[in-house]
Amino acid sequence: MDMNDGLMVGAGLALLFVGGEVLVRGALGLAARLGLPPVLVGLTVVGFGTSMPELLVSLDAALRGTPEIALGNVVGSNIANILLILGVAALVWPIRTGDMGLRRDLSVMLAAAVALVPVFWLGEVGRGVGAALVAGLVLYLVAAFRGAKDIEAPVAPPMPLWASLGLAAAGLAGLLLGARFLVDGAVALARDWGVSEAFIGLTVVALGTSLPELATSLVAALRRQSGLAIGNVIGSNIFNVLGILGLTALVEPVPVAPRFVIVDLPVMVLVSLVLIALIRWRGGIGRIGGMAMLAGYALYVVGAQG
Repeated sequence: MDMNDGLMVGAGLALLFVGGEVLVRGALGLAARLGLPPVLVGLTVVGFGTSMPELLVSLDAALRGTPEIALGNVVGSNIANILLILGVAALVWPIRTGDMGLRRDLSVMLAAAVALVPVFWLGEVGRGVGAALVAGLVLYLVAAFRGAKDIEAPVAPPMPLWASLGLAAAGLAGLLLGARFLVDGAVALARDWGVSEAFIGLTVVALGTSLPELATSLVAALRRQSGLAIGNVIGSNIFNVLGILGLTALVEPVPVAPRFVIVDLPVMVLVSLVLIALIRWRGGIGRIGGMAMLAGYALYVVGAQG
């Protein structure tokens, strides 16, 4: 059983990294053919597409009566996206944001995180809150696409539109299948080790479902596409709160355990503020910043077990 679980983890990792490379190629071609900047595609097509594993896992966990996994998946993924994924990407190639028009998107990401504070204090993410979160996502998408004309578009490569769409679809399919293999194997291993569901949700499941974002941002960093790397993370974090938590609560209200109010949500808000500060005042994330973010994530994982 353990060997089979390990094989599933390995197969999942392989599919995630191959899918990430294919998705980045397709997304860049799609951005150019549609006259959209890579950062916008990272915020929407790639950012939301790579969040599909979180959506599937959170819905499944809520319906199966394991709300700590559902909630931990969302909160833990957002923390991992910033500290782990951007930390690794910055180590590979420093992330320079410059004038990418990210002010609105960063504000939405922070506002979504802060909006959860009173909701979590009430002890449940109900259907009314879920509907409000989904409505916020729709408004954000409308504003994002309307503002695309204000950002410089890339020069179109020779790749046909159908080829770009095919690559993007194939990449997403690989990411989804890889995440399923990885999470199934990792959750089985973690439960064999006797750790709590909250810890599984915040770390193993959150990290597993965030590996599509890690693969995509890592490939983008290797290709020196800072806009796609940072946009992928910001878009994913927005979609995790507004889309995944919102849709999950619409299907099944999600009770909130006290530890999420006291520890995990404050950490999510704090790392969001750190990311905004780095982009606004430092113009991006260098290798030293990436190392500090990875150290912060290691500390969080150690603390999450307690």
